[in-house]
Amino acid sequence: MTFEQQVARLEQIVAQLNDSKLDLAQALKLFDEGVGLLRDAHGELAKVEGTLGRLIEKADGSFDVVKE
Repeated sequence: MTFEQQVARLEQIVAQLNDSKLDLAQALKLFDEGVGLLRDAHGELAKVEGTLGRLIEKADGSFDVVKE
């Protein structure tokens, strides 16, 4: 699942959890799914932040990747 798909599913889950017609078992199942999606999405963001952190701007305005 892509990051965008994870966010879209999280939005669906939030909307469903806001629906007062859910019973407790359904709400807990959705909450559990949401927590898992949130962890996965956070991991994806951490990877992207790591990549961006290795970029440096050169004097001409272009970017270069810092070799570690």
